[in-house]
Amino acid sequence: MKVTLSVIKADVGGFVGHSGSHPEILELARKELEKARKKGLLIDYYVTACGDDLQLIMTHKRGENDERIHKLAWDTFVKATKLAKKLKLYGGGQDLLKSTFSGNIKGMGPGVAEMEFEERPSEPVVVFMADKTEPGAWNYPLYKMFADPFNTPGLVID
Repeated sequence: MKVTLSVIKADVGGFVGHSGSHPEILELARKELEKARKKGLLIDYYVTACGDDLQLIMTHKRGENDERIHKLAWDTFVKATKLAKKLKLYGGGQDLLKSTFSGNIKGMGPGVAEMEFEERPSEPVVVFMADKTEPGAWNYPLYKMFADPFNTPGLVID
């Protein structure tokens, strides 16, 4: 069965600056994704935060760039932004660059990473999250884990 992993994040408002997310924001997002799971839109989900970024990690069968999945994320971010402003959190909604959803969340402010794959019986997935940095932040740690012969003896055993 083909499964799509969608990881969509947005800064909807920070709890004590950029350092964290308010528990009520995370709970609101969990409730929104649980509703979608019960309706059959999602297979599973996990809501977390990295700094002040709300992270929605979702699995579904709808493929990459699906309008309904992106709308779910967008609507969740809009509701979270309204709550963040009510709670007077720092920078409420600063990643929401557009006011109306246009069918695809890319280019509207939130960050998106998606991949579709054939799920196997054991399919562990690691999601790297970072806030206030660039993807290159992972270059050195990934090199040390997988390419450095001093940490990965399998590279020199042959």
